[in-house]
Amino acid sequence: MSAALAPAHTTAAGVWHRYAAWSLDFAVLAPLAAALTWPRLHAGWQQASTGVGALMADLSQTMADTLMTGVPLPQLAHTLLQDPALLAAAAAVQSGILAMTVAWLLAYALLAALWHVGGECSRWQGSPGKRALQLRVVDLDGQPLRLPQAALRHVAGALSWLTLNLGHALAALPPQRRTLHDYIAGTRVIDVAADPRLPRWAAAWLWLQALAAIALPAWWLARRLAALRAGLG
Repeated sequence: MSAALAPAHTTAAGVWHRYAAWSLDFAVLAPLAAALTWPRLHAGWQQASTGVGALMADLSQTMADTLMTGVPLPQLAHTLLQDPALLAAAAAVQSGILAMTVAWLLAYALLAALWHVGGECSRWQGSPGKRALQLRVVDLDGQPLRLPQAALRHVAGALSWLTLNLGHALAALPPQRRTLHDYIAGTRVIDVAADPRLPRWAAAWLWLQALAAIALPAWWLARRLAALRAGLG
């Protein structure tokens, strides 16, 4: 175990440091969870993709047929919602997505528990992502965590997610910068480097995520619109 750090001589980790560390861990754990559940992911993806294709084709055909018969626009939505083919295609998409997400989430939850709880009980006092950002998880006296406290912190992290990330957002509030699960478990995350600025590589990593968050949905939407236009044509 690492030596205890006096609270008066430690710096609370900033919210962006904490997010960068979490996202690094996620970038490792997410593919591992996908590899463990690949058969279910593949089957669910195929089902959802087939359902989306059928949904777009049926939607375009139904819209064209309805408009050709002179149905008023206010009635169009009602007609679409009552169409059996559209409802069946939507159900196939929902079933495929559910098959993918449940299996992946269970695998990710198990891996994350081992990854984070084990890391916080180790001499690193944190996950590999936190280690890369020079962050440590300690108790309120600056002592390393023991297994029960680390496990409580990890389980309580679900509440920070279930509050629509408001529990995580508490980390932005000085001076303690503690999340909801930190308050529940009696823990703190400290920045050993005591530098409020992100390392350049970490800042670049966050910008890359921001660009992906914009580009990927835009690409998917463009493909769906192109499929819809092709169906209407």
